Amino acid sequence: MTKLTETQTLILTRASARPGNLALPLPDGLHGAAAKMAIGRMVKLGLIEEVEANLRRNEPLWRETGDGHGTTLIATGAGLDAIGIEPVVVRTMAALRDAKPEAIAAAQRPGTKQAQLIAMLQAPEGVTIAEIAEATGWQAHSIRGAISGSLKKKLGLEVTSEKVDGRGRVYRLAGNVDPAIR
Repeated sequence: MTKLTETQTLILTRASARPGNLALPLPDGLHGAAAKMAIGRMVKLGLIEEVEANLRRNEPLWRETGDGHGTTLIATGAGLDAIGIEPVVVRTMAALRDAKPEAIAAAQRPGTKQAQLIAMLQAPEGVTIAEIAEATGWQAHSIRGAISGSLKKKLGLEVTSEKVDGRGRVYRLAGNVDPAIR
């Protein structure tokens, strides 16, 4: 596998966070000949592909092909694989919320504490602050800050909490409720 440049990684990461894995718009400062070279190399490596743009959905154009048509760029499965993101996960997360691409991409990086926190909150039985603290090594105020700031505000996730007898306050992502608790 070819080692990705910072630019290639940035393009693919942003694409993974967009509906349909759109690779456009390109990062600031990447235009003209540099953009053509970077995209040409990525197409050759099979990381992105050029497809017909859906102008009804206002998809950004890479090139105009004439007669009111054009092409756009999308990240391929191989491209998403190259940055360690499974395409199924990307589609699911993009459908769940409308957030900044950089924030979604950060949440999808495997092995991060934020990804671990999201996985714990997805459990049907939920998770307590103490359980999160034990798993991550964070203090309680940091966990509450991550939930309200990173997850709720930046990513737009709906995190619920409720008092559960014998456990205390249990947090979970909305929609992931253990039927036995209700």
